Amino acid sequence: MNAPDALRPMDGALPESNSSQKDASEVERALDWLSRNFEHQPSLAEAASQVGLSEYHFQRSFRRQVGLSPKKYVQFLTLERAKQVLAQSRSVLDAAYSSGLSGPGRLHDLFVNVEAMTPGEYKHRGRGLTIRYGIHPSPFGCCVIMRTTRGVCGLAFASPTRSAEVLASLARGFESATFVADSGATAGIARKVFGECRRGEDFTLHVRGTPFQIKVWRALLTIPSGGVTSYGDVARRVGVPGASRAAGNAIASNPVAWIIPCHRVIRASGVLGDYRWGGGRKLAMLSLETGVAGP
Repeated sequence: MNAPDALRPMDGALPESNSSQKDASEVERALDWLSRNFEHQPSLAEAASQVGLSEYHFQRSFRRQVGLSPKKYVQFLTLERAKQVLAQSRSVLDAAYSSGLSGPGRLHDLFVNVEAMTPGEYKHRGRGLTIRYGIHPSPFGCCVIMRTTRGVCGLAFASPTRSAEVLASLARGFESATFVADSGATAGIARKVFGECRRGEDFTLHVRGTPFQIKVWRALLTIPSGGVTSYGDVARRVGVPGASRAAGNAIASNPVAWIIPCHRVIRASGVLGDYRWGGGRKLAMLSLETGVAGP
């Protein structure tokens, strides 16, 4: 008895066993490619194209063969890399601290100095200060940059539709300051921070924070690009071992994203942890830095 047309194999289709073998071979190639390119956080479409499959077929085959999705596999590889970097960074950071580098730190080729608001500026919420701000593109999405005559006082990320909300968040504590929209005054900062930097150029931050917060932010500047540390390590280095929660709160209140690299602080387990401007953005920052600087 002939099988109904719907149950007959299509002309040229592979038998079930050969099809499974082909899927296994393609997934094996995908695993190899992802293990060499995970730092760039490839999309499902990119990974599927490497083995010549549609996104749907690749996702289904990968999950069946590996037991998790391609995205979860990339996250696993990233986590393992983070654990390696954390273990290696501890000795680097300890050496930096023992060398007296807990003050001015370095971001790529910029020498970054932190200058705190004066007690009067802090108390009077920026009275007498003029803060100029602008919105600029960056490798991590749209960003808002604020500056005074003494340095950068704010940098945050936001979609264009949320820029006003983010600006209001950065302006907290400066309610008595005068704000001026002036993208020309902040464009050079965007180029300097996200583009090519001239070696040895001084760069000053003018930030508002408690003495403890300033101490934590200065400590973050000693973490080299491509390195990470844990919340507990930061607490230990600023003289309050065991106060990882307090250090975490200070890190979360960092007003100058990316320049003060709070994205380089992860949990001791290797999990990336929370990030004020989104976990995906934190992962992109770390992936970019580890891809450039190596593990």
